[in-house]
Amino acid sequence: MEFHETAADVAALPKHHTATQDEKLVIAASSLGTVFEWYDFYLYGLLATIISAQFFSGVNETTGFIFALAAFAAGFAVRPFGALVFGRIGDMVGRKNTFLVTMGLMGLSTFVVGMLPSYASIGVAAPIMLLAMRLLQGLALGGEYGGAATYVAEHAPNNKRGLYTSFIQTTATLGLFAALLVVIGTRTLVGEEAFKDWGWRVPFLVSIVLLAVSMWIRMQLNESPVFQKMKEEGTTSKAPLTEAFGQWKNAKWVLIALLGAVAGQAVIWYTGQFYALFFLEKTLMVDGATTNILTAIALAIGTPFFVFFGWLSDRIGRKGIIMAGCLLAVLTYFPTFKALTSAVNPQLAAAQVNAPVTVITNDAECSLQFDPVGKNKFDSKSCDIAKALLAKSAVSYTSQEAPAGTVAQIKIGDKTFTAPDPAQVSGDERKAAIKTFTEEVKAALAAAGYPAKANPDQINKPLTVALLFYLVLLVTMVYGPIAALLVELFPTRIRYTSMSLPYHIGNGWFGGFLPTTAFAMVAATGDIYYGLWYPIVVAGLTLVVGLLFLPETFKRNIDD
Repeated sequence: MEFHETAADVAALPKHHTATQDEKLVIAASSLGTVFEWYDFYLYGLLATIISAQFFSGVNETTGFIFALAAFAAGFAVRPFGALVFGRIGDMVGRKNTFLVTMGLMGLSTFVVGMLPSYASIGVAAPIMLLAMRLLQGLALGGEYGGAATYVAEHAPNNKRGLYTSFIQTTATLGLFAALLVVIGTRTLVGEEAFKDWGWRVPFLVSIVLLAVSMWIRMQLNESPVFQKMKEEGTTSKAPLTEAFGQWKNAKWVLIALLGAVAGQAVIWYTGQFYALFFLEKTLMVDGATTNILTAIALAIGTPFFVFFGWLSDRIGRKGIIMAGCLLAVLTYFPTFKALTSAVNPQLAAAQVNAPVTVITNDAECSLQFDPVGKNKFDSKSCDIAKALLAKSAVSYTSQEAPAGTVAQIKIGDKTFTAPDPAQVSGDERKAAIKTFTEEVKAALAAAGYPAKANPDQINKPLTVALLFYLVLLVTMVYGPIAALLVELFPTRIRYTSMSLPYHIGNGWFGGFLPTTAFAMVAATGDIYYGLWYPIVVAGLTLVVGLLFLPETFKRNIDD
């Protein structure tokens, strides 16, 4: 397989091209369908608290824990398998029919969620059915993106492939906006109590209308001309999975695409659009409404840059823009998030400098301060009591090693507080000791300037939006050109299969689990910035692998 553009390829590029009505329909239909699928996918995240109450109440703690994690992770975990299943079908049967199937599967599974009986009605069968629908969604999304990107790219002229496919790249953000608007509108219309009782079903049920519209529009489309030509000539792949992954000459490019492009793109995407939001609300203690508004403004300003960088990649290349985004992320994530702290919660930033907090303990005796479902009380060891208190207060701290058996202490500036020793106290006496210790530490934190919440009047909103916009801008740099690059990296006969797998492993696993992984890293160390090492290391890996092994693709003719 040849990966270097030839003079003939370059000569084949049209000098000027205006999008025809058919091409505009292809872009609009493919993008609209993908927006709809992301709308479905994000509803789970936006309504996670209510869904948990409806479907996981009443089960024992262990079962509830398993279901809670499974429902969250399932959609991400199965995306690569959806890529394999539907990628194979897309390369054998065709692009158009395959993503009609993925859209129908996604839409119907979402609609069914709106009709599922709750745990109170049918017991444990309710969360099992919910999990099944979530798995179907993940499978469908695994097949949707590759089909939409391939379909648009194979309709695009060679010199506008980045521009045309960049519209697909805006759809995740637009899907999030759509889900957010429907949820907010329904909540406002029916009221909070009714929404928690039955109104939460409405956003799922109305998706059937969106499904009908999207399916009708997509059914007006024709098959990709590149695939149609290949089918007429009888050159379609009979075994795309074997050809794509069983032959090293092709499989090596799947690995290079994953490690040299998609993995870095994925962690930058989730850091800029999800982890930043989590950091504002949970770490810097900004109220949810303000967080959503500031983030929405930054997203609105940044979204057109997906198209800009797609357009620019048609002129200067895909690889350079993606690598520049990875490099900027590696170099600037720490200063950017520290600047966010100063802009959003200046009291917290000042307190961290003027009265740093230290936990003096033997770390080997501490538990990991990571509790996804909030069931662990962390009160069986003095170290856990001290660290849990600071974690709940969103206070960053460093650890100072002490000999084994040392009772943990918290040092705030020049003041030191000794935690209760559970080995010495138990029952009501332990509860009273922990309560007294908590009150003393919180009073000392307040006296040292640590705020209980961010003061809305002290938030530098223009600077905060600017910093959030910068994080989104990095997202657009790495994500805007990625679809065109992946399409161009693989031959037509195995393109759908080959590009879908690295994309969904990168975004489903490297990216999808970023918030959980980063939070666990923060919880383990007590450093509110430590979780940034995860996207920095992955983006750095992509930068190195990409610079060394990823070819430039933007001048290739993909019609072969």
